[in-house]
Amino acid sequence: MEVNTKKELLVSKIRNGTVIDHIPAGRALAVLKVLNITGAEGLRVAIVLNVESKRIGKKDIVKIEDKEVNENEANIITLIAPTATINIIRDYEVVEKKQLKVPTLVKGVLKCPNPHCITNNDIEAIPIFKTIKAKPLVMRCEYCEIEINENDVLKQILGSPQAKPV
Repeated sequence: MEVNTKKELLVSKIRNGTVIDHIPAGRALAVLKVLNITGAEGLRVAIVLNVESKRIGKKDIVKIEDKEVNENEANIITLIAPTATINIIRDYEVVEKKQLKVPTLVKGVLKCPNPHCITNNDIEAIPIFKTIKAKPLVMRCEYCEIEINENDVLKQILGSPQAKPV
């Protein structure tokens, strides 16, 4: 019996764009939501779900041709996919590889769930959350000190309680 050790790509390489790898299994669609990619933009997008990963067990992969993820988008992706790696591709080569880390401060992205927090009562107060713990994610409002977890962050970013913690 012959063993085929040749590895094959499930999806072809992209010429220019972004490959987001090591997304926790089941969160690729959430990453697309963060990037506001619905399919109507005309971008060529490949999504691979629930493939084996030595690093995280099972993972998702997203390839987006002709779009480079910017720093702000990467910071939000970090909150829902902390194990993700973002690769910027130009002329079929990886020119930049970003290993994401949960930012220490998140400003203006999340809303404080405390209805009495100043950020919910003063239009000039911008919500700021400090990361207390990256895994499992715990963040604290800089104004009222209420803490939120990964599920709270997922609900706010995705608008639904569908995702499970990593």
